[in-house]
Amino acid sequence: MKRTIFLLTLVIFFSGCHDKDKFNVDGVIKGESKKHIYLSRVDVDTPILIDSAKISSKGRFRFSIKATESDFYQLGFSPENFITLLAEPGEKIILAFEGKNLFEQYSVSGSVGSEKLLMLDLELTETKRKLDSLRTLYSKASAEPDFDVTGPALEEQFNNLIKNQRIKNIEFIIKNTGSLASIKALYQKIDPETYVLYDPKDIQFYKILTDSLTLHYPNSKHVQALARDFSKEMNQMYVNQLEQLTRDLPQTKLDPNLKNVDGKRVALSSLLGKYVLLTFWSVQSKESVVENLQLKKYYNLYNKKGFEIYQINLDENQEAWKSAVRFDELPWISTVEDDPKNPINAILFNVKSLPANYLFDKEGKIIGTNLHGKSLQIKLDQLFNNE
Repeated sequence: MKRTIFLLTLVIFFSGCHDKDKFNVDGVIKGESKKHIYLSRVDVDTPILIDSAKISSKGRFRFSIKATESDFYQLGFSPENFITLLAEPGEKIILAFEGKNLFEQYSVSGSVGSEKLLMLDLELTETKRKLDSLRTLYSKASAEPDFDVTGPALEEQFNNLIKNQRIKNIEFIIKNTGSLASIKALYQKIDPETYVLYDPKDIQFYKILTDSLTLHYPNSKHVQALARDFSKEMNQMYVNQLEQLTRDLPQTKLDPNLKNVDGKRVALSSLLGKYVLLTFWSVQSKESVVENLQLKKYYNLYNKKGFEIYQINLDENQEAWKSAVRFDELPWISTVEDDPKNPINAILFNVKSLPANYLFDKEGKIIGTNLHGKSLQIKLDQLFNNE
């Protein structure tokens, strides 16, 4: 007697362990003439056929699928006629279909995730039905004389339906942050071009789900795909923000147009056709003063060959600047910032230390940055001795 009880216990134990490595699907379809139904595992967004089942004369079918984790499956007759299941190992899923279009009217039990998916589908299907009805009413009302009154009212109803559907999906996500079913709530569409979560601010729900589901399902390919999508959406959001900032900023050109020592304005763009060294300096910078003496040598060598220097001074004391230009007999174009306390050109050219320079080609394109001493000499030799 004891041996019999022991063996029975082993059978129950091993049977229980076996059930945890698979899930079962038992279904019945009313009035269906097809002989087989198919089950596919969803690989992120691609269904992969894994099994098929024969439909009995009474419309019954059964699947027993090995599984180690929660996953999405498509059950149906074709890519157009199917339902989505979210099955977990150990579940015994019961399905009942009422019509030939499987997704239109069915019930599911024994699978928490699949029940959540059905609830999402039913909510969205009802919203789409109401939207279609409003479209029909709108089309008819457009031919009526009072359309200027009924039209806006119908548009408001239409927009409210879309807003309410968004709210429902958000509420679902917040209540089910630990369920893979929430991924579907993120990606549902009202039509092929419009997501239910259409507001740019909805990216926060990508973040919430990515963080939560990564904790619950770190190895799920669906969660990993969600994380990639979140990263992509964040990058796109940053790009959009930068583009918007750029559109909102006043147009700015990197073309200094400043007064020289004689008080006459000279634009950098007026020197097109020459190689131009744009330099920033200060009388108070010893390195700048020393470099000016070197630049005089290069200027004397290459000026007649098409080399010019456009120099911008950053000193608040303009008399000190003019005196330095005259004392050192600087032969090039010497200018000063209009407001040295707010040196716009130095800011635009991202000047961090002095002296600083940019070398432009004859078309006005920058071909060198912060070339000093030997580096500048080599570059000028290349430009003028190889022409």
